[in-house]
Amino acid sequence: MSDFEPFAPPQVRPSDSPPLGSSQNKGEGPGVRAEEPSFIDRWEELDWDDIGMQIRAKTALDVERALSAPRRTLADFMALISPAAEPFLPRMAELAERLTRQRFGNTVGFYVPLYLSNLCANDCSYCGFSMSNRLKRKTLNSEEIERECLALKARGFDSVLLVTGEHETKVGMDYFREHLPRIRRHFSTLAMEVQPLSQAEYAELKTLGLDAVMVYQETYHAPAYARHHLRGNKQDIRWRLATPDRLGRAGIDKIGLGALIGLSPDWRADSYFVAEHLAWLERHHWQSRYSLSFPRLRPCTGGLEPEVSMSDRQLVQLICAWRLFSPTLELSLSTRESPAFRNGALRLGITQMSAESRTQPGGYAEGDKEELEQFAIHDDRALGEVADAVRQAGLQPVFKDWEPFLGR
Repeated sequence: MSDFEPFAPPQVRPSDSPPLGSSQNKGEGPGVRAEEPSFIDRWEELDWDDIGMQIRAKTALDVERALSAPRRTLADFMALISPAAEPFLPRMAELAERLTRQRFGNTVGFYVPLYLSNLCANDCSYCGFSMSNRLKRKTLNSEEIERECLALKARGFDSVLLVTGEHETKVGMDYFREHLPRIRRHFSTLAMEVQPLSQAEYAELKTLGLDAVMVYQETYHAPAYARHHLRGNKQDIRWRLATPDRLGRAGIDKIGLGALIGLSPDWRADSYFVAEHLAWLERHHWQSRYSLSFPRLRPCTGGLEPEVSMSDRQLVQLICAWRLFSPTLELSLSTRESPAFRNGALRLGITQMSAESRTQPGGYAEGDKEELEQFAIHDDRALGEVADAVRQAGLQPVFKDWEPFLGR
């Protein structure tokens, strides 16, 4: 685990935050009590503009110091994602690859997203499932889910990520209670990326076979978050911010974090906030493991142009910075990225990859058209082709990393 850096920028709340001590301040809701610590406390201490200025003020000497440090702090991470670190990229890549091999060996794990529903009660400017988009809606029933599971098993997958739109009445706990046990029987690892739930609900889902939950904040910049979340429960930034804390208290084995690059005006500041979030969680919920994704905004129905573009070289810099900051952190690279980029970034810190992804319900067995999809994928290669690329990089594809009979 990385150190929790005690240094703190000036303690200025985001300008649109409610008064300290208000009911919103703690992210109160189902399963969250006011007296329980939450990352919201730390988030409210951080000033977005000041963070951005501190990153841009980093010098080559700061980068040298970070690269030489035996254990890197949040201040070091800030230096490693700064413009000053760009000339050091070859050295960062060499160190990142060495740390990855030391901790994870010559392996890359494979997973696949299984979209169960594209129903959504939120209106988000960047998502194809947004309730304002006119597209065909579908929620898989038991028979359709079984066909999807069998189609994925036939391809060779054994780790699945269940994905839905956020519609708690039609695709909520009753739906999950009905279908999770059946899906679990097919796969050795079961993860979810759905609407934020309560601590009690996460604890119940764990008894049904849930191993991991991905809950991406999208952006930690409060004004940008409000600008892109127009209607629905997802407008509540504090409820979402407190979700990983609820996951940790519920005993979920692995928690996935991340920010959607291009949603805010500063990808470096957003990435630093993710690092603060990770440091908080590792200190307060050390029993859980953590993974990280760094998705770049992709085209979708009704979608928008990114507020800021991130070059491939900058994404490589971010991947290396994450590995240097946290040698034990799982880093995931999805089919949002191109085949050429994914092949090139394989050895630099990536430990998990998706392949042959379909971002619409019924995409594997049913062959439903792309009009149902959440976003357009960039790497549409078959699983075998991606696995061959991993082998050509001198690495071993891994499809199963856990035996359920050993316990969870």
